[in-house]
Amino acid sequence: MKIYILSLFPELFSCYFEHGLVKKARDNGIIDVEFINFRDFTDDPHHTVDDIPFGGGSGMVIKPEPVIKAFLSISAEDRENALKIIPSARGTLFDQQFALKLSRQKTLIFFAGRYKGFDQRIVELMNGTELSIGDYVLQGGELPAMVMLDAAIRLIPGFLGDMDSAETDSFAGGRKLLSAPEYTRPRQFMGLEVPEVLLSGNHAEIEKWKHIEGLRLTMERRPELIPLAELDDRDFKILDELKAEAHQKGE
Repeated sequence: MKIYILSLFPELFSCYFEHGLVKKARDNGIIDVEFINFRDFTDDPHHTVDDIPFGGGSGMVIKPEPVIKAFLSISAEDRENALKIIPSARGTLFDQQFALKLSRQKTLIFFAGRYKGFDQRIVELMNGTELSIGDYVLQGGELPAMVMLDAAIRLIPGFLGDMDSAETDSFAGGRKLLSAPEYTRPRQFMGLEVPEVLLSGNHAEIEKWKHIEGLRLTMERRPELIPLAELDDRDFKILDELKAEAHQKGE
């Protein structure tokens, strides 16, 4: 996968791309990353990239000229074939399914904004996709770009040593459920025991426990996901039992 990142602060990405599995993926050619600072495409002595917004209001807006020039510095083939992502609080909410979509692209171009964001004509001229990572506002688009990239590239075949790990994550597949808690050695720690079923060696019972716990956690913490999940009659029966159990406990 070829990744272009247009940013005023490309150095913010250096730590992320120079450590762990991401560095290994770069070394192995799974991903190739190129940074472009659109401040380098300004014409004035002060390298100005922002200006006051039309219509008034506080803050500054990133001008279209340097960003479009930076974009045009990318090869025509990559520009045309790339999925162009603009992190924005106005964007569609990014989720695991969109991460899977990104992971299947040959070329991605991220536009990391600052200040009040980009002039809207940049989005329209680029046919960019605005994506949000949550209902809050950050200083710029660099961190959201890293979040989206991290969610996507770990799904590229060959990135993880064991792809089963990704397939059992929260939100994986169409079920959109939270995953069950995980445990490792020691069996007892500070008075807390590992659930007995996980020590039984009965894989069918273990999978059943994990499924029920995933339903329980989703019901308790993210109930809005339940209508979106691909559940069957058995799942709804389990949910009814879990609700009855919670009611008896007074939760």
